[in-house]
Amino acid sequence: MPTTETTKQERMHIRLDALSKQKLEKAASYSHKKLSDFVLTQSLAAAENIINEHEQISLSKADWTLFLEALENPPAKNAKLQEALALHKQSVIRD
Repeated sequence: MPTTETTKQERMHIRLDALSKQKLEKAASYSHKKLSDFVLTQSLAAAENIINEHEQISLSKADWTLFLEALENPPAKNAKLQEALALHKQSVIRD
């Protein structure tokens, strides 16, 4: 029995030209899926990729080593950093 979390309650309408619809129907057929299931699956996969590209950072081995080195041995505070910290302290309100 589906729960309220898994019940499909939202609807989305899209308009497309006949050629695009035929292409999607053909791809859905090759995937042995209904058109709406195919479009939803592919759209969610694309959305996940785009979200990951914008919300995750991947570093090369060399960059990761530099990052860890900077965390473990941070550079000394110079005048510009001191100014930035003072400005931050003035402009950020903490609860």
